[in-house]
Amino acid sequence: MKTVTFKNFSFWQRIIINTITLLAMAGLFRNGLYISSIWTAILAAFILGILNALVKPVLHLLALPFTILTFGLFGLVINGLVLWLSAWVIGDGFKFASFGWAVFIAIIMSLVNLIISNYFNKDNQQA
Repeated sequence: MKTVTFKNFSFWQRIIINTITLLAMAGLFRNGLYISSIWTAILAAFILGILNALVKPVLHLLALPFTILTFGLFGLVINGLVLWLSAWVIGDGFKFASFGWAVFIAIIMSLVNLIISNYFNKDNQQA
């Protein structure tokens, strides 16, 4: 049986990946996500990284009963909540049309991070 592990990127590599992903999502979904500039996207990715490190583990622990009841799907709502919280911290330069858009963008960002981590993991295994 083969064990699959994913590449752990550094904090700054994640900031770059999340910045590019946020800018792409703002361009694709203009009705749901607004980012005023590239500097706001960099700030949003930085704050998102800090909130993911500090707030998200506490939220996962508090929401553990809901996560168990929904077979882990409530984790997607927590991701959206952390993204929504980062938009609240930044203010008018970074905002979502609704909480549903925040959850939707969080799902896409999770998939993008999974695909990128998997891609770079394959490169390391072949070398």
